[in-house]
Formats: sequence, structure tokens, C-alpha cells
Amino acid sequence: MVRAARNRIARVALASDHAGFAYKEKTKRFLIELGVPWKDFGTHTPEPVDYPDVAHVAAMAISSGEFKRGIFICGSGIGMSIVANKHIGVRAAACESPAAAELSRLHNDANVLCFGERLVSWPRAKKMILLFLNTKADSGRHARRVRKIHTLTSC
Repeated sequence: MVRAARNRIARVALASDHAGFAYKEKTKRFLIELGVPWKDFGTHTPEPVDYPDVAHVAAMAISSGEFKRGIFICGSGIGMSIVANKHIGVRAAACESPAAAELSRLHNDANVLCFGERLVSWPRAKKMILLFLNTKADSGRHARRVRKIHTLTSC
């Protein structure tokens, strides 16, 4: 098993709604196996919960700088990413493939990986998590583009 680069990842913020709860629990065990520390922002049961409530709290922890990376899981990954991207400094990417997870880091310096338990198999999710944790952002032309993202204001 490939280990995550612990020296680059301090702690990972985890969040899910009820539709991503089972994968969040598997992600916690996988991160322990990799030696990557994490904090679970909820939900803490499979009972129905509104994804904006959970994603907001976890995204605030990323926006504040308390956490450098996050993994947010819901049914599709889309709802969690929409909420997360409302926060300053958060670059959440909804991914359905390992290639997308890798490119989200390489080209977009994504700091939150979002995926859907209903759309991604667990073996594929594990590959996405590894790539998300181990891929370094490109410091060339893509860094310039990421800086431009943060200069945008509401239209």
C-alpha cells in the first residue's frame, strides 16, 4: 500500500451527510492506515441531515487555515462542493475518477476533495484519496490561474 506523504498533510477535515456516511467511516480507517491524522466534522450517524450544515462547518475550518485539506462526501459530491466553494480560500473539486482527483490538485491546487458514495466505488474512492493527498500542485502557469480565482468577486 502506498502511504500518504505525512510531511505535506498536517490533518484532514472530514465531512459527510447521511448519503456519504458509510464512506466517511471507511475514509477514517483508510487515513489511519496511511498515518494521516483527521478530524470528523460529522455527520456522526446515518440519520438524514442537510449537507449544507455539515459542509459549512468543515469548510470554515479549511478557510480559517486550521486545516489544509478536506475530504467531503455526500451522495454525489456536488452539493458538498458547492457549499465548500462559498468559503474564502476553499477550492473544492467534485471528482468521480482518480484522474480528476489528481488534476484537481495538480492544476487547481484543490484543497477539498468531494465525491459521491452513490457514484464512486470504494476501491476508486481510495485511489482518489491517495492521489489527492500525494499530488503536489503545479507551481507554474496553474499557480497563476489559482491566484486569479482568489481575486474574483461576486458578479
